[in-house]
Amino acid sequence: MSPIRRVLLALAVLAALAAAACGTPPDKELQQAQNAIDGARAAGADRFSPTEFAAAVDALNKARVAVADRDYRLALNHALDARERAQAATKEATDRKAAARRDAERAIAAAADALTDARTRLKSAEAAHAPTTELLSGRDAIADAEAGVQKTRTAFVAGDFAGATEAANRIAAKLRQISQSLDAAASAQATRRRAGPRKK
Repeated sequence: MSPIRRVLLALAVLAALAAAACGTPPDKELQQAQNAIDGARAAGADRFSPTEFAAAVDALNKARVAVADRDYRLALNHALDARERAQAATKEATDRKAAARRDAERAIAAAADALTDARTRLKSAEAAHAPTTELLSGRDAIADAEAGVQKTRTAFVAGDFAGATEAANRIAAKLRQISQSLDAAASAQATRRRAGPRKK
């Protein structure tokens, strides 16, 4: 927690001490904490800021235990802490989610570029009359990659940025290998053609 937030939390605690001293549970602060946690969960904090989110939930649970024990001052402290942590989790989750989205966009774009390149290499290999086995292997791999890229886009739309990034990186790496194999096959065939038939 930053120093500024600690100061704000301390001020909030002081402002609410009067209510706590009166012997009434901090219902308003408990509800604010719950709302902040619900908002954090909606922002994906349970996935993108799990440590801070868990701390917020834990603090709210402690606040409720304190209420049950009629320690309203302690309950207030925990409720305010829960709200503060939930708000921090929301901000952290928003930032991390945006970064994960950018990573996924770049990875999917790279996979799409690798797919385009592999198609070009396949055409060159076909024109060079590369061995049929190499051409069939390349076509199968490219077809699989096309389906895979589509799946990464579906995962992206669903918000699974980490899954989309991992799958797209794997597809791009496979396509680069296929492109190299097709190039090698086309080059070998061209060399054989230049060499001409072997003399007996």
